[in-house]
Amino acid sequence: MHIAFIEDTPLHGGTQIWVTEITKILLEKGEKVTILSPKDSWMANECSALGARICCYDYNTVTDENKEAQQQWIDALAPADVAICTVHPARNGFHCSVFAGKCIEKGALKTVLIPKTGTIVPEYLKEYYQSPYDINNKVICITNFTREYLINHYKIPSDMVELIYQGTEVDRFTSTDESKKEAFNRYSLPENAFPILASVGSFEERKGQVVLLKAVAQLAKDKLPNVHVMMVGDGPDENMLKEKTKELGLENNVTFFPFTREPNYIFERIDILTLPSLYKEGLPNVILEAMSMGLPTIASNMAGIPEVVIDDETGYMVKPGDEQELIDAIIKLSKSKEQCLQMGINARKLVSDKMDKKNQFQAFIDYFYSVR
Repeated sequence: MHIAFIEDTPLHGGTQIWVTEITKILLEKGEKVTILSPKDSWMANECSALGARICCYDYNTVTDENKEAQQQWIDALAPADVAICTVHPARNGFHCSVFAGKCIEKGALKTVLIPKTGTIVPEYLKEYYQSPYDINNKVICITNFTREYLINHYKIPSDMVELIYQGTEVDRFTSTDESKKEAFNRYSLPENAFPILASVGSFEERKGQVVLLKAVAQLAKDKLPNVHVMMVGDGPDENMLKEKTKELGLENNVTFFPFTREPNYIFERIDILTLPSLYKEGLPNVILEAMSMGLPTIASNMAGIPEVVIDDETGYMVKPGDEQELIDAIIKLSKSKEQCLQMGINARKLVSDKMDKKNQFQAFIDYFYSVR
């Protein structure tokens, strides 16, 4: 079988890391993989090293959908039995899944187009998921929330929309004495820091890091003077967030660390994962990874997050953008280390039972075979 992954972004995040991981597994199983992504993108560089077939296009000019771009995509997708396209925001009226469908029809390809999504954004159009072209088309959702939304709001036939959780690497994300020791060597924090929170991911407005910083500023004034946040990642808001930290007087309560491919060491260092996103989330990998490490999570109540972050069991849900709810949740978890520990145990069990990536990767592969 030949599988293509369409990633219309030069950046990296949880979805792109997942693509590299499943690409590696597919290649090891003897399958063929094509990566269709912008020139010099993170995806192209990572998957080229793995041995995948790489087809690149100009990120800026592809939006014109000119004949050259069409032929590039037709040639890239021609050998593929299935093409999995992450549903990204439209760019100047251009959408990668719609354009992929157009190229599949124009090239008379047998490729099955499968938009993959975990995020619901109100301005996204039905055609991003259900192609307007005469092609074989399925959809994969990585949360049940998303699947139900597509069926109920966009009226996409239920037999066209499959739910497959992405899962996480339970074996890799398992706390050990050795990795905890290494985490303390790698990440130096104030000795009396408690609770230690973490924001792990892209530094951008939708992730709500400013809300977290404001909440921590309030907590540091009186309730939890030694609260500390590990801000781990990179992105367009990095400089702004560092300036905001200084503005709020949080230099002793916040430490910035670069993006890492080994977030397990971050999780060994913290007490609580925080994800105060404002919009555009599905079921973030970072939550499943932290839960697998036995950590409770405080996260915004949106999309598929409530399918794993369960109030009083594995963490707490808060309203997106609600600074006070975030403060209250942090205080609740900080009052009782026993409660924090039990929630972490519950989180680990949920992920082990239902979200082991070894099983979930195979579920994706089985589905690809079933629809080709």
